[in-house]
Amino acid sequence: MRRAVVRNLTLLAVGGVLVSVGAAAPPSSPRSAESPAPATGKVPVAVGYGGAVSSVDADASAAGIEVLKKGGNAVDAAVATAAALGVTEPYSAGVGGGGYFVHYDAKTRKVSTIDGRETAPKTADSGLFLENGKPIPFEDAVTSGLGVGTPGTPATWQSALDRWGSKRLGALLKPAERLARDGFTVDPTFRAQTESNQKRFKDFPDTAKLFLPGGELPVVGSTFKNPDLARTYDELGRKGVGALYRGGIGKDVVRTVNRPPVDPASGRVARRGDLSAADLEAYAVKRQAPTKTSYRGLDVYSMAPSSSGGTTVGEALNILERTDLSKASKAKYLHRYIEASRVAFADRGRWVGDPAFEDVPTKELLSQRFADSRECLIRDDAVLKSPLAPGDPRDPAACEAGDEAAPTTYEGENTTHLTAADKWGNVVAYTLTIESTGGSGITVPGRGFLLNNELTDFSFAPASPTAHDPNLPGPGKRPRSSISPTIVLDGHGKPVVALGSPGGATIVTTVLQTLTGFVDRGLPLVEAIAAPRASQRNAAQTELEPGLWDSPLRPELESIGHSFKQNPEIGAATGVQRLPDGKWLAAAEKVRRGGGSAMVVRPE
Repeated sequence: MRRAVVRNLTLLAVGGVLVSVGAAAPPSSPRSAESPAPATGKVPVAVGYGGAVSSVDADASAAGIEVLKKGGNAVDAAVATAAALGVTEPYSAGVGGGGYFVHYDAKTRKVSTIDGRETAPKTADSGLFLENGKPIPFEDAVTSGLGVGTPGTPATWQSALDRWGSKRLGALLKPAERLARDGFTVDPTFRAQTESNQKRFKDFPDTAKLFLPGGELPVVGSTFKNPDLARTYDELGRKGVGALYRGGIGKDVVRTVNRPPVDPASGRVARRGDLSAADLEAYAVKRQAPTKTSYRGLDVYSMAPSSSGGTTVGEALNILERTDLSKASKAKYLHRYIEASRVAFADRGRWVGDPAFEDVPTKELLSQRFADSRECLIRDDAVLKSPLAPGDPRDPAACEAGDEAAPTTYEGENTTHLTAADKWGNVVAYTLTIESTGGSGITVPGRGFLLNNELTDFSFAPASPTAHDPNLPGPGKRPRSSISPTIVLDGHGKPVVALGSPGGATIVTTVLQTLTGFVDRGLPLVEAIAAPRASQRNAAQTELEPGLWDSPLRPELESIGHSFKQNPEIGAATGVQRLPDGKWLAAAEKVRRGGGSAMVVRPE
């Protein structure tokens, strides 16, 4: 059974590549106004030898490939790619953020993870975002020092290199340092993201100087340079990440968080944070076991809490295990996928938080017994009502309706994901973020990077006086995330595919839909990534991209009770796939976020 599944996946993927390599196929869904055309030089799929890198940006993917060509491994390439994304995708990731790192070791055939999530200051409590007993406006928290968590990205890089890398951090930062110093070409996506932040960026002189030079938006086709970030990378390379956690960079971060450098004439009130040098010094990543779910004879590994990605994708896969999605009609496939997502999000909201503070039943959430008790709620001729109440994974009852629902908290959508593989067979799936597009909007003076606003991923207040919310703030606590970097192995412990996506809470549904499209529906990886998406997160309405909104499938699903709203763009996935004879396939978006960039060391 397992061999048959994997063999079929490989044949399907290779067949798809034969018609895809060389030129991007037409997009699977109409391009929205918010989705600019792919940038010149970006290729969404590549096949070859020697390793592969896939990201949203060509310069970043090229940085990873440069490292692989010089003998580096997948971890080395991932760090170099991530650092370059901090230059070209500064509104999505960077030194001021955090993320989750999943690694496959070809020698041991073991998957391991690093939780590099940002943490709340030690002075934070459950009332972090309350004033006079009421939650402050969300937008006030987003653009403030109050929403900034202790950055985890540099510590993640060093931890990964210490455990699995073969190169020094300083050497791996050189491509990104060069890119920041010499500049990159502004594309429509970068300009559009700057424009969407223009109103708040102009209120912070250091942010305005960097991203709105002369008070103007960057011009498409112009060269954007960030000499301050180049110097920051040089300092991190020479002094190590201690320059952030115990040194001068850290002092600048603390000063900026606690006294946001806002233009007094702007009229903007930017609330102060309470980050200390002790918070930075105490920060540590968590090396922990991944989640593991068996699906169609494959082993699916992802992030355990503090991220809800692994448990929520895993529970949904377990719910779908009993349905033969390969033979289902398109409407039934989407219906089952949507309903499984709805149920899994209902359970996530009640049970998942930072396990250092909450009793998170990870094993029970991923049990087939619990999934079966929830799957029986789903009918083919009706839609579950939302918000759906959670079940109890510790004591599953068949078709349990539950008591009180926990709503899905808002999560910023502009994260970024990269995947990498090397000639030895090692694989990395790494999602990194600063939360909202542009993070907090606050640039650290003289340092060239934006600070995150990850603490806004916490619930500001309980959903009700009687509901337990595992995602309230606390001292040193990690806010719940939806980040879902995923590596899938066959029955022999060898990689089949690795993937992930940005998109806030839609990350879970993007990864789930891409996996089921690839595994169950037989889509080549690049087509599974390109397929128009639906996202249901225990809400009254399911979000649809235009390709599904304008499809005959929408009225067919509405006829059984589904309610939809349009979302012009959901996620921006990347992935790598192992092919026969030592080949790798790298795949990325064709259109979303301006198209992605898939590269291999030696193209076929």
